[in-house]
Amino acid sequence: MKSISIQLSLLFVIIMASVANAQEFQGKAIYQSKTTLDMSNFGGGRQFTEEQKKMFSERMKQMLEKTFVLVFNKTESMYKEEEKLDAPGGGSPWRGMMGNFTAGPQYKNVKNGQLLQEQEFFGKQFLIKDELPKLKWKMENETKQIGQYTCFKATAVKKVDEMDFNSMRRRRRDSEEQKEVAKDSLAKNIMDEVEVPKEIVVTAWYTPQIPVNQGPGEFWGLPGLILEVNADRTTILCSKIVLNPDEKETIKTPTKGKEVSRDEYNEIMKSKIEEMREMYGGRRHGGGRRY
Repeated sequence: MKSISIQLSLLFVIIMASVANAQEFQGKAIYQSKTTLDMSNFGGGRQFTEEQKKMFSERMKQMLEKTFVLVFNKTESMYKEEEKLDAPGGGSPWRGMMGNFTAGPQYKNVKNGQLLQEQEFFGKQFLIKDELPKLKWKMENETKQIGQYTCFKATAVKKVDEMDFNSMRRRRRDSEEQKEVAKDSLAKNIMDEVEVPKEIVVTAWYTPQIPVNQGPGEFWGLPGLILEVNADRTTILCSKIVLNPDEKETIKTPTKGKEVSRDEYNEIMKSKIEEMREMYGGRRHGGGRRY
């Protein structure tokens, strides 16, 4: 009985929301993204005080809490991180280096299944061209309120990109393996010290009151704007929506940068990480690999 009631409610909301005009409609959504850090295996075989762990955790927390803006219409969207000014003295070399791994502006076209992402990586501009991932969403019999919007739950199993830093975690080893790693940690391949799950369960909450199949990041494909996503250790939650603003923004197809596929870009990243490992490990002096 509950399932029938939810289905009827969903149908009613879809009908009531169908008044939006496909050519004129535009919206802007603000999302807060947070990624938790697993400190249980922090440091591997090295010893850190609780104070050091706490300090590191706070710094990582600041870098893993971000604000994104999604500008969307019926078929297109642009998703990008909101620029922030560091507080006086708040910058750090570590933060600057991590900026090289932060995703650039992302363009989605749900009509032709296109995904484009601009990305600057160590001073070079790339344009990552890919197809939109097609998740097999399962509609669940749950609803909840997010702000003024009634949201419906959907879940899916998603394959994880091998270079997804939000899902990376230190590879768990037994005590003997940890001792070996601790002896010469810089001489080890950095990518051998982390692991990424092959698949994760994604939970999304969408509202048919905004009848577009858009959402934050690469998430899309539901009969309503996705307002919340829980994926592995990352939660993305919409905090503000503006529909049909007086001043509309132009959603342009990105063209800047060397065009590469996602797989090609991942190989470039791995090559650069290996180069950095060799440099900091004292095995390489002068020169560097080109990409």
